[in-house]
Amino acid sequence: MRNQIVGTTMPVLEFTLDPNDSIISEAGQLSWMGSSIEMTTHTQFGGGGGVLGALKRVVGGATLFMTEYRAVGRPGELAFAAKLPGHIVPVEVGPGREYMIHRHGFLCSTSLVQLGVGFQQSLGAGIFGGSGFLLQRVSGQGTAWLELSGELIVKDLEAGETLRVHPGHVGAFQTSVNFQITTVPGIKNMIFGGDGIFLASLTGPGRVWLQTLPIAKLAHELMEYMPIESNKAVQGGVVGGIIGSILDRD
Repeated sequence: MRNQIVGTTMPVLEFTLDPNDSIISEAGQLSWMGSSIEMTTHTQFGGGGGVLGALKRVVGGATLFMTEYRAVGRPGELAFAAKLPGHIVPVEVGPGREYMIHRHGFLCSTSLVQLGVGFQQSLGAGIFGGSGFLLQRVSGQGTAWLELSGELIVKDLEAGETLRVHPGHVGAFQTSVNFQITTVPGIKNMIFGGDGIFLASLTGPGRVWLQTLPIAKLAHELMEYMPIESNKAVQGGVVGGIIGSILDRD
């Protein structure tokens, strides 16, 4: 199996799979593939887990079904493109090398990597679409590729060193890092603080990957540019259409 990350702003992860090599991803992640690649969609993932393992994935923000892409008979091409401007990061997974990633951070992996719920906490209806803050846990054995949006900032925390971060900017971190959601003290911060009242506290030792373009913040910034069609506008459109049709007939 060979792989390369192509591009800069909107990267794509390309594989050349040898016969019987396989890659696992969530359903719907595929960008393109060669004719020798066969797809199998199922709930089994990372060496098993059955229905319970599938439900744990769903709780962690993943999909119920996973797709296996396998080269059959001859080598085959397979590719996964990033959904947002950002970076694709490979990480080696194994005993002592497990990771927590943001809920949309899993792109794909080799077949023995496992994905499950790692952290879940409600932060109120106005944050992260009302679904709370979720982290997925990447474990098992093999290689996983993570998708982090925006620019990528890597921090290596020493033992006892703490970094406080807006939760949306947490892309991934090693499980040796202690993670907690904390509140910002002070009534002024709660009322006037544009950054909200929640911060993620990460304490070393371990590596942390920060992303500069959280999906939730991007969606919030785009909302004011989205067209909103009111009932009044709809009614006006209907009336205008009727009048226009009458004039056309006249």
